[in-house]
Amino acid sequence: MLEAVLKEAMITLSFPDGSQREYPEGISGFEIAKNLSQSLSKAAVLMKFNGTLLDLSTQLTTNGTIEILTITHPEALETLRHDAAHVIAEAVKELFPETQITIGPAIENGFYYDFYRETSFTPEDLLKIEERMRDIVKRDEKLSREVWPRNKAIDFFEKEGEKFKADIIRDLPEHEDISLYRQGNFIDLCRGPHFPSTSKVGTAFKLTKLAGAYWRGDPKNPQLQRIYGTVWPSQKELDDYLHQIEEAEKRDHRRLGREMSLFHMQEEGPGVVFWHPKGWTIFTLLQTYIRHRLKEADYKEINTPQLLDKAFWVASGHWDKFQEHMFISEVEHKTFAVKPMSCPGAIQIFKQGLKSYRDLPLRLSEFGLCHRNEASGALHGLLRVRAMTQDDAHIFCTPEQITSETKKFCALLAKVYEDMGFPSPRIKFSDRPETRAGSDEVWDQAENALKTAIEDVGLDYTLNPGEGAFYGPKLEFVLKDAIGRDWQLGTLQVDFILPERLGATYIGEDGKKHVPVLLHRAILGSLERFIGVLIEQYAGKFPLWLSPCQVMVTSLTSVEDDAARIVYHALQHKGIRAELDLRNEKINYKIREHSLAKMPYIFVIGKKEAAEKTVAIRKLGSQAQEILALDVAIERIYIESQPPYVNN
Repeated sequence: MLEAVLKEAMITLSFPDGSQREYPEGISGFEIAKNLSQSLSKAAVLMKFNGTLLDLSTQLTTNGTIEILTITHPEALETLRHDAAHVIAEAVKELFPETQITIGPAIENGFYYDFYRETSFTPEDLLKIEERMRDIVKRDEKLSREVWPRNKAIDFFEKEGEKFKADIIRDLPEHEDISLYRQGNFIDLCRGPHFPSTSKVGTAFKLTKLAGAYWRGDPKNPQLQRIYGTVWPSQKELDDYLHQIEEAEKRDHRRLGREMSLFHMQEEGPGVVFWHPKGWTIFTLLQTYIRHRLKEADYKEINTPQLLDKAFWVASGHWDKFQEHMFISEVEHKTFAVKPMSCPGAIQIFKQGLKSYRDLPLRLSEFGLCHRNEASGALHGLLRVRAMTQDDAHIFCTPEQITSETKKFCALLAKVYEDMGFPSPRIKFSDRPETRAGSDEVWDQAENALKTAIEDVGLDYTLNPGEGAFYGPKLEFVLKDAIGRDWQLGTLQVDFILPERLGATYIGEDGKKHVPVLLHRAILGSLERFIGVLIEQYAGKFPLWLSPCQVMVTSLTSVEDDAARIVYHALQHKGIRAELDLRNEKINYKIREHSLAKMPYIFVIGKKEAAEKTVAIRKLGSQAQEILALDVAIERIYIESQPPYVNN
């Protein structure tokens, strides 16, 4: 009898190394970590039980899988940032007791907390808050979870003057008890989980900026003050991140776009780009480059309409899914929408004329100008716009051709990224979203087809759950730039749904009609966004073939103006993009100005160069000057300026 009772009171836990151990029912994560090793118990910050992160103080009562996490575990990073948000809230309340706290989530690379206070915070206040946060970390205050009845929690926050917290609780389901966390004398509303104590936050944090916000994002509500911060597991990671931020500010494409006169944006056209001559040159050079690569890969270029009847978008499914993001117009008692994407139009072209299995795969490319009504607060230079030109393509194929087409696309994408100076991308596999079209059986087929294809190609990928398109799973290709930031640009999507919805068919070998598989794919993504990424990747110092102006020709004095004109025309005759600067300014001033504008080469023509038909060459980034015969210099620039598709 006693043995039976003891057996019932035990649970079996499985560990990442495959081992299993029995523990008394009700054992906590702390006790498990201590049982495994003393050093682990000191370093532990969280546990993961049956795939869910939990406080170490949580008592376990069922069998399951468990992992003890330390601060270096990737899944501990979000909790570290959430803990830091609680610490800043406590610090602000200690320093400025009249302040009301609202919400403070972890975000990418850090955290923020929104406060309500009549007096504005100052940069000096941030220094004080940061110092008090360090004091709280040193105190090693225990973080403990408490569950209160709803009314008790509302009464507590009302008495504390925390009206925003009380409002949050009132909006929660009435049947729910309320989860709070206590640290020292500070209590905050929170679901958790959290680290065991404030000391686990460490000292590798920094408050970065102040911003305004509205309560619950509504301008009709009170205005709040948002304090942003960043926190990392180690000082080195913090230093690396701050260096990256400093570099990012230097490379900001919006600033460089102004300085280099590439583009501008203005209030009268939110989210749309005004391309200047130099910026448009880059745009068209990218188009030309992609056209060459696609022609080599047997794509046929098309163009589809911007404005189509609502019925068209209802049939495709975009009306239900994207209506709020579409620009809509009423014309002659009919509703039209500007296209948010090009795929339905490409299907219409496929449907013109009878198609046979012998016509497949059919690869249709398009520089599709799409419009999406992005929220104004989300717009960000070229990186988030409302009008975008996508290097779109749609491959109509049979199910048996999915693997070979995936392999060809991945090779093409890798070549383009290599030409642009990027390393090999990481691949994320995005499966079915919660809201989607089609049956589970169709999604099973699409996901299995894409997964099999990428595995047959031999490429590694990570799972990105629930992030597929509403009509099919996709691969997302993520690039890392020169300062370590990730950019998701290229995509490949497998779609069994849209072709069927829009009536696309082909005649198979059996003489019957079949619905083709549609592969949606893009390499650059949108040209606007890709150019923004390129500007920041190269800090404005483009490869010579992409530089809007490749050579600036300038005279030393007005005496050499005619000789400079001869050089300028010789460069243009060779097809080299050149400009001429004959201003009556000192040569050092002109060189400095053109260097700041990221001019790749400056040809200086002085008295000696004019007489000997030579040029003095200054290359961007070099202090050295080289004297070459004019014909030799032009040939060198010509060879170096050739786009990648000319040489390989």
